Amino acid sequence: MSINDFEVPFQKLRWVCDPASLGMESTAELEPATEPIGQQRAVAAVDFGATIPSEGYNVFVLGPVGSGRTTLTRQTLEAIAAEQPAPSDWCYAYNFHDPRSPVALQLDPGAGRQLADDVDELIEDITQAIEHVFDSDEYQDQRDELLSEFREERAREMQGFEKNAEEAGFTIGRSPGGLVVAPAPKGEVITPEQYEEMSEEEREELDKKREQLQDELVDLMQELRRREKQARKALRQLDRQTIQFATGHLIDELIQEYEKSEAVVKHFQHVKHDLVENVTRFRDGEEHTPSFPIPEAFIGAAHTPYDRYRINALIINEGLEGAPVVFEMNPTIDNLTGEIEYQTRMGALTTDFTMIKPGALHQANGGYLILEAEAVLRRPFAWEALKRCLKNQQVSIESIQDQMRLISTVSLEPESIPLNIKVVLIGSPLVYYLLYQYDDEFGKLFKVKADFNTTMDRSDETIQAYARFIATKCHEEDLPPFSAEAAAKVVEYGVRTASDQEKLTTKFVDVLDLVRESAYWADRNGNGELVQAEDVQNALEQFIWRSNRVEERLLELIEQGTLLIETEGEVTGQINGLHIAVLGDYTMGMPTRITARSSLGTAGVVNIEREAELSGPIHNKGVLILSGYLRQKYASDQPLSCAASISFEQSYSHVEGDSASCAELLVLLSSISGVPLRQDIAVTGSVDQHGSVQAIGEVTRKVEGFFAACKVKGLTGNQGVVVPAANVRNIMLREEVVEAVEAGQFHTWAVETLDEALEILTGVPAGEVDGEGNYPEGTVHYAVQDRLHQMARTLREYGRGGAKEANEES
Repeated sequence: MSINDFEVPFQKLRWVCDPASLGMESTAELEPATEPIGQQRAVAAVDFGATIPSEGYNVFVLGPVGSGRTTLTRQTLEAIAAEQPAPSDWCYAYNFHDPRSPVALQLDPGAGRQLADDVDELIEDITQAIEHVFDSDEYQDQRDELLSEFREERAREMQGFEKNAEEAGFTIGRSPGGLVVAPAPKGEVITPEQYEEMSEEEREELDKKREQLQDELVDLMQELRRREKQARKALRQLDRQTIQFATGHLIDELIQEYEKSEAVVKHFQHVKHDLVENVTRFRDGEEHTPSFPIPEAFIGAAHTPYDRYRINALIINEGLEGAPVVFEMNPTIDNLTGEIEYQTRMGALTTDFTMIKPGALHQANGGYLILEAEAVLRRPFAWEALKRCLKNQQVSIESIQDQMRLISTVSLEPESIPLNIKVVLIGSPLVYYLLYQYDDEFGKLFKVKADFNTTMDRSDETIQAYARFIATKCHEEDLPPFSAEAAAKVVEYGVRTASDQEKLTTKFVDVLDLVRESAYWADRNGNGELVQAEDVQNALEQFIWRSNRVEERLLELIEQGTLLIETEGEVTGQINGLHIAVLGDYTMGMPTRITARSSLGTAGVVNIEREAELSGPIHNKGVLILSGYLRQKYASDQPLSCAASISFEQSYSHVEGDSASCAELLVLLSSISGVPLRQDIAVTGSVDQHGSVQAIGEVTRKVEGFFAACKVKGLTGNQGVVVPAANVRNIMLREEVVEAVEAGQFHTWAVETLDEALEILTGVPAGEVDGEGNYPEGTVHYAVQDRLHQMARTLREYGRGGAKEANEES
């Protein structure tokens, strides 16, 4: 076969989109796209996970950034949520039995805010009613009547006792211990001296009467205290009756209004009972305020006795059409499970149930919560808190302070809220597989995998979908429409980005960037009403120009001879390989000089990059495959007696991948056989131990990289690249390179075996082995086999000679 038999026609080096196949003059004629493009499998998985009611069917969306994974997931969930009912409202109320554990109230959508407003209005009505009723003349009269009756009775009793005491020659005085009876025969209390002057019988008689009167006084005071207690009880009963009369009907109206909610009715009953039991606080208008003036900015608003009756409307779904879809961008543990805020009051942190704030799990309850997996994993304690909520099917408010505190402190412990939610995590495939492998609970909680692909099949339908996508974005972002030729250019860009002529990329973020930049350059160049094909081409070229400074510098070094890359002539043991360099968002291919040297020995193939610790495991594997090929091909009847080294010349960075193994094997065979290799041809492709050339990645950039090097050194019409035949469908060259191939200035050859590549680079037949394991003279394999046989004979003779000399010396 001649070298022309392996050449790839220029028509196969680039797929061209026919503008006429789009069936339009411009994208302005097209309807906007309404369906997801190219991700049917992933969208169906999201739909399945979102609609299956069973526990544990949360979704992990995996795919690379830019594949539309976030946008399509949100669109799918929003469409599903729109068909579902709005979830319940949730409120927190004061717990009258355990103030540290606020009570959760579930209400119909929108009823939560109405309840909070009704309670606020109730508090205003109660405040006014209490102020009015306790200031009323009727209440004051009843209160005064009870008090005056008690006071008059107490005065009569005391006056009667004082009269009896005076008749007995005593009076009532006061001491630190209370009322006492003192002797006063003549109206004046006797002095100690007068007491001593009395006879013993007089003193005994006086003490006896005093003790008797003192006991009577004690009994009287106990009776008066009992009656005072009864009076206070009567006053409290009056206050209870009064406040119940003033406020009971107001609360009863709300109980009747919310009779369908048992929890709300129970709360109002507690309010009603608390008002009666703590009537003194409301009658006196007690407030928890300091007794000295401090600016409100330092202590916050004053708390009133009525604050415990208010409602904390935690989640309000009023006006929500369908179930909620929440995307939490900062999934800290507080933002997920909610938090309890605090106020500084008089140097201390204080809180109450009204300062409970919802988290994303509360907001998405009854619907869908979207989270970025890596963001959750980076936030301390967030991942474990999320799993706890999903396992327990309830959301409990947690905070990072609770997880890390060393000293136990008293705080609120709100009642947990039942959780009915589907969580959708979005992340890379690496994160998904790591979690599945190392987190035992992950597979039980996230049973649905939505795998977003980066490509889709190229067909008439998908090409039309591309055109509608362009039309949609032009409409949404107020960009000028694209002509059919411009849209065809964008489709071709989609094929090039997919690295497959039969595929289109689904990384629509890149496609959208091209649409925006093309519209920009169209406007910049005065074509603001319609984007043309040259505007798209200009956008592509401008992107390359902004990004390829390093590439241009390397080509300049090749042109100057600083980087030694030969693009003409023949050299033994030297070949042009091709490698890829990724510089952020720009990928470039560049030639690299690979050399091999062989000699007598038994060391086998030595990878200089490996010895210098500059190669990765895949590259090392590729080099080891070369040894397997040599043994299979030439060592069936004798051991290999060859030492060879392979090096990537002027390479000072890490080398990885096996795409140069074909070139390495070719240069090794050249070194052993002495057959020179063409330097105007570069080679890419991996090889197996049988000599089959295998597909590699980024073949387009590699071909373009060698073309660029040949261009700066001067195109001769003989230069080109040898690629694996399996990669022909992956080639999508720039128009400049295709035109050079069409003009005969550059070539691309596709091979399936190493022998085919050998014949292209040497111009010598590779050779077929005969039944005895030998190759015909005049072939490359014969030259290799013959040289290896010579090395083996020399090594044997050297071994026998060395042994003979050793025996003679002994």
